Amino acid sequence: MERIFAPWRMSYVQNAGQEPGCVLCSALAGAGSEGSLVVHAGPLAFVVMNLFPYSSGHLMVALRRHVASLGEATAEELAEVMALSQRLEQVLGEVYRPDGINLGINLGRAAGAGVADHIHLHLVPRWAGDSNFMTVTAGTRVIPEDPAEAAARLRERFSR
Repeated sequence: MERIFAPWRMSYVQNAGQEPGCVLCSALAGAGSEGSLVVHAGPLAFVVMNLFPYSSGHLMVALRRHVASLGEATAEELAEVMALSQRLEQVLGEVYRPDGINLGINLGRAAGAGVADHIHLHLVPRWAGDSNFMTVTAGTRVIPEDPAEAAARLRERFSR
């Protein structure tokens, strides 16, 4: 029997839901520091790597303001989220060459939001045939790239 070790998942398993404060606000506060997962910070929204990704290059676009619903966001904030998503479509295409990209917003815990009180949009690169036996039979995802390394690669390309 083969084993796949993913030691970085232990912090998630042990601390899921226990961290004080908002993980998105904390990520933004640490933007620019070594190991930061923030790829870009705009005036109204920012781009951050998902620390527990579904695939390599899994990003989130979040408002700078800590709001829980689209109704609380301004038209300008939502426009910046979409403009950043448009730019990320291009950047993800250049860096990862995916066959497609899933975009999604989960509003509320019942809808699957891991961070229910700070809205954010997920961008998940996808490749033809990427649903492999690991996810289907073992409920395990094999992510070949560390989110901090992905952030560095994407940050460099995004800034061009």
